[in-house]
Amino acid sequence: VQLQASGGGLVQPGGSLRLSCAASGSIFSIRVMGWYRQAPGKQRELVAAITRGGSTNYADSVKGRFTISGDNAKNTVYLQMNSLEPEDTAVYYCNADIRTYSGGSFLYWGGGTLVTVSS
Repeated sequence: VQLQASGGGLVQPGGSLRLSCAASGSIFSIRVMGWYRQAPGKQRELVAAITRGGSTNYADSVKGRFTISGDNAKNTVYLQMNSLEPEDTAVYYCNADIRTYSGGSFLYWGGGTLVTVSS
């Protein structure tokens, strides 16, 4: 199983970016997919998560600005980020709670994608 994240980049304050994360491999089902971020010198923190049924959870700092969505058919999760602030600068990681065809259930992480908010 692999998770491939993309969509990061440099954006001015107030701008928008859309991150994508696609899971591939021997996937039977995905229970939850989420986005985390880690800023320099800080711990990794949850940004947003979405269950297979569509329930969402957001960090207080991004509520009203970020929207997480998923495409179950494509095993893909998206993070639409609007009204970006310099404080949003971080490496963003996706993860997924995946049940494989072998019967095991594991938490997988994708490689990070850098988001830089700066004028």
